[in-house]
Amino acid sequence: MINVIGLGYIGLPTALMFAAHGVEVVGTDYDADLVATLKAGRTTFKEDGLDELFSSAVEAGVVFSTDYQRTDTYIISVPTPYDKDSKKIDPSYVNAAVERVMEICPKGATVVIESTVSPGTIDRFVRPVVKDRGFVIGEDVNLVHAPERIIPGNMVYELLHNNRTIGADDPAVGERVKELYASFCQGEIAVTDIRTAEMTKVVENTFRDINIAFANELAKICRSDGMDVHEIIRIANKHPRVNILSPGPGVGGHCISVDPWFLVGDYPGIARLIRNARETNDSMPDFVLQRASEIMEERGIEAISKVGIYGLAYKEDVDDVRESPTLQMMESMKRHLCAGACKVYDPWIETDIVANQVHSMEEFLEGLEMVIVMVGHSQLKNDLSVLDAKIVLDTRDVCGDGENVYKL
Repeated sequence: MINVIGLGYIGLPTALMFAAHGVEVVGTDYDADLVATLKAGRTTFKEDGLDELFSSAVEAGVVFSTDYQRTDTYIISVPTPYDKDSKKIDPSYVNAAVERVMEICPKGATVVIESTVSPGTIDRFVRPVVKDRGFVIGEDVNLVHAPERIIPGNMVYELLHNNRTIGADDPAVGERVKELYASFCQGEIAVTDIRTAEMTKVVENTFRDINIAFANELAKICRSDGMDVHEIIRIANKHPRVNILSPGPGVGGHCISVDPWFLVGDYPGIARLIRNARETNDSMPDFVLQRASEIMEERGIEAISKVGIYGLAYKEDVDDVRESPTLQMMESMKRHLCAGACKVYDPWIETDIVANQVHSMEEFLEGLEMVIVMVGHSQLKNDLSVLDAKIVLDTRDVCGDGENVYKL
């Protein structure tokens, strides 16, 4: 049996995937309401294919509990926030989970950290927790790092098909954990040491962040001199060795917008390009506000209440608002005392999380003169005609061209 600790965006689909493929699983979370929801047969967030996977796992016997289990394998998938001042990881959730595991685990247990951590986190923070409990690592307890590699909106498919990395002190232990993940993972599974596994995951997300920052900086350059960044990127990408991404209103989610800061925090004098990329991407919500102000002035829109914001999630067709560019932009608007005046709508977000949030497209569009499109949800892309009578700031390049459509 495996005990999956943390049943959020990563832990829940991981637990379900193991269970659906014949592994005995108990999923544990400290949130009693979340566990009660799962026990009642309902998932806790929207994700393509998750409900079907949930049904398969329940049929196979998955169990949900607030209690940690005494077993030989633990998979820890808890949050790893970072301190926004020091840019260093906050390991408290991981440490707390490991401490609880040490209270009940038998000798010989394997503890797999799935949570994304900065390079060296397991050495600096996790090993001392294990040792303080009197365990000898490698004899009494085995430590492994197996960072997740999935993205909201495509989690179920990517759990099955993406390559994975297993970091372990002992290659033999790594191979045993590899065999466990191979119960469902159809991708290549590489076995390496723990620190390399830590670094590899952070590097993957940092690479993407830097590429996005290039596109966003290019958008600013082109805007400053009246050029069409999308046309420039389209033509440049015809070169066989060029693949520029699309600019956007910022970077959200709990991976690309967070993990690069781990390197900045740990290597402040070296990770200068990484810091600059992060700062560029973090500046984009303010850039969107600047563009919106320019368009309002050009089109004679005097009341901020005539402007609506479409999209709260950090990306299309998910209900995940972690590090959302829209929320970042609204924080900036609060500083200008105008955030609450804008109507906000996202078809994927059913609960109110911001002021003036509405829950239907009709109510959203009523009385608006201008719409800022922050997320390219399928709902909008499938019926762009709803915006025909509106001035549109299209930050995602999903609304086509027209005299009333403005780009970054």
